[in-house]
Amino acid sequence: MKKVLAAVAVAASVMAVASGCSSSEDASSPSSSATQTTLNVSAAASLKKTFSAIADEFQKQHPGTKVSLSFDGSSTLVNQIKQGSPADVFASADEKNMAKLGESAVDPKVFATNTLVIVTAPGNPKGIKSFADLNKPGVTTVVCQSAQPCGNATDTVERNTGITVDAASEEQSVTAVLTKVTSGQADAGVVYVTDAKGAGDKVATVVDPAFAAVVNSYPITTVRDAANESVGTEFIDAVLSPAGQQILQEAGFGKP
Repeated sequence: MKKVLAAVAVAASVMAVASGCSSSEDASSPSSSATQTTLNVSAAASLKKTFSAIADEFQKQHPGTKVSLSFDGSSTLVNQIKQGSPADVFASADEKNMAKLGESAVDPKVFATNTLVIVTAPGNPKGIKSFADLNKPGVTTVVCQSAQPCGNATDTVERNTGITVDAASEEQSVTAVLTKVTSGQADAGVVYVTDAKGAGDKVATVVDPAFAAVVNSYPITTVRDAANESVGTEFIDAVLSPAGQQILQEAGFGKP
């Protein structure tokens, strides 16, 4: 009988230890998910495809880090950041909007360049051959707002050529301009080379020699006093790395 009682006591002890281990493991599960870092990246609309690819690779290399991407016109993003929208990293489509961030921009670095191109419906049914042709009778043209980098670049082309585009609308982002053309709401639009390339056979492209003189430099920065500034620096390193640069250049971006 004593042997039986001893065996029962040992079994109970083992079960208690096992139960304690299980309880400990269960308690650690929420803890591990709670330690996940969310890196908030605000980036120009023209970077959507490339930054999504870079973010995917970054997350693979940084277990426990989730990259939350927000895309819009650079001017819009600056305003959002100034109003308190969470952002650890900001990537602008021009240096002018980066400068608007002021001292909150920590040592911005240029990581890519881009130029403009005209997009039309496939086959270019309106026969647009130049920047001046955007004002042809019967042609509905859309451009970006002047506050946005793509709009500012278009304004510069207008000044350089002496041609003012009579646009049907001015959009908040280059993506919106592209959508107007691909959806048939406009006959032509002025976008970046990368946007046209990303659209593939949904558009035809027209290059005007005047576009070569207007090059947008894309800077990226961590945002001062952001919650995850150190992880943001690592993300910037990934953008500037050979792998990140390859993704950007395959999408049509120029070298910094």
